[in-house]
Amino acid sequence: MKVEKNILSLIGSTPLIQLNKIVDGFEGNFFTKFEAYNPGHSNKDRIALHIIEEAEKKGILKPGDTIIETTSGNTGFSLAMVSLIKGYECILAVSSKSSKDKIDMLHAMGAKVYVCPANVTADDSRSYYQVAKTLHNEIKESVYINQYFNDLNIEAHYNTTGPEIWHQTNTEITHLVACSGTGGTISGCAKYLKEQNSNIEIIGVDAYGSVLKKYHETGELDTDEIYPYRIEGLGKNLIPTATNFEVIDTFVKVTDEDSAHTAREVTRKEGLFVGYTSGAAMQAVKQLQQEGKFNDKSCVVIIFPDHGSRYMSKIYNDNWMSEQGFFDTASQEAPNKIEYV
Repeated sequence: MKVEKNILSLIGSTPLIQLNKIVDGFEGNFFTKFEAYNPGHSNKDRIALHIIEEAEKKGILKPGDTIIETTSGNTGFSLAMVSLIKGYECILAVSSKSSKDKIDMLHAMGAKVYVCPANVTADDSRSYYQVAKTLHNEIKESVYINQYFNDLNIEAHYNTTGPEIWHQTNTEITHLVACSGTGGTISGCAKYLKEQNSNIEIIGVDAYGSVLKKYHETGELDTDEIYPYRIEGLGKNLIPTATNFEVIDTFVKVTDEDSAHTAREVTRKEGLFVGYTSGAAMQAVKQLQQEGKFNDKSCVVIIFPDHGSRYMSKIYNDNWMSEQGFFDTASQEAPNKIEYV
């Protein structure tokens, strides 16, 4: 029989899928690296497995230990999944900005979850960064994954996602577009791809309310840039060392509203049920197309990091969209009505 020992062997080797209807009229060829095909439905499976297995090899993580992490949801789910298979306890400090769907999933996977206020500074004792650190200090025999400041985050994507994209495009990739939160995905992929062809353009996607774009351009963290926004897993109010700004060529900022509508558009036009950050990445491509970034020789790969099922209470919920004022613009779609017979 051809069987998998467990679901961890299914992590990685995700498909590259051509985009068609949503890029109709665009110059170039556009593809998505569809990370929802990972067993945990996001690209964070890659770093969860890599970081945990490296900690095991080094003797840092031992049977019966507790894994602790700060997460907007996806990394937490992946860590909870890997912890279940390997027999570790898992405690997660989660931003209150995370969708209820994500928080419920973490709980369903057996993790102990602390929901922390999103709109506080990184050094506030209530922030999910500080709560995770406090729990790590209090709990003996625990390991803090610390994805924002862990070089293994970059290494996981340098070893897997980058090479996959290079070979799947038959070395023809000209542009990589990826959202930047911790920065591990874009940095790891960029490092590998730039080593193969330094002319490949790496484009990071940032949110309004985040400091990453301006930091990339000026080298300064401008706290005046920080204000609340809705997109999960994108942007930051601090500078993660897991982001290698030197391998990123430019950043594009996108709005909450545009990203939400574009995620829904990808789902309707391509049949790919994508998450909020995937909508943000596609929105960045739309903006770049309008600016004339691409030509008929462009081979553009867009990383769609996770699955739309994690946003049923948010961007795929018409009531939530209405509450945010996302249906107020005449040019935007009207909410679909469910008819009961």
